Amino acid sequence: MADNGGKKITLKSSDGEEFEVPEVVAMESQTIRHMIEDDCAENSIPLPNVNSKILSKVIEYCKKHVAAAEAASSKASTEEGTAAAASVTKPSDEDLKTWDAEFVKVDQGTLFDLILAANYLNIKGLLDLTCQTVADMIKGKSPEEIRKTFNIKNDFSPEEEEEIRRENQWAFE
Repeated sequence: MADNGGKKITLKSSDGEEFEVPEVVAMESQTIRHMIEDDCAENSIPLPNVNSKILSKVIEYCKKHVAAAEAASSKASTEEGTAAAASVTKPSDEDLKTWDAEFVKVDQGTLFDLILAANYLNIKGLLDLTCQTVADMIKGKSPEEIRKTFNIKNDFSPEEEEEIRRENQWAFE
């Protein structure tokens, strides 16, 4: 992959905006990686399910993670001994976790769009990060609190809801 570092790939969002990114960054997406490997990426790669706002966020995520991986591998290769190498890469791991935590501090609509884009583009790290963020938003909340958080309308009548609570009493303990 090091020999492809200089090659650029053009990604075209659903609203027509084009982004030129290094191939190594684009290949963080397994979907795009397969298109490149199958020689389907000659001019630009259309991404009909991702708008420019979300695509720019996805590219930002991929660039950061590629840079962090390169920094960690170069630090590890210059250090002698595995213990020294491990201690050198730890701070960048923490920096990346902090950066990831800041990256997902977005409105719900953007977060859900990032989940859809990560799934469509098959970027496991981003999908895991965004889904975990939603899981953390749900964790420890009552059904009513979850409905309020995600603007979900309760379509059960009070009688239906009481019946469900009786049938599944174990879940509400």
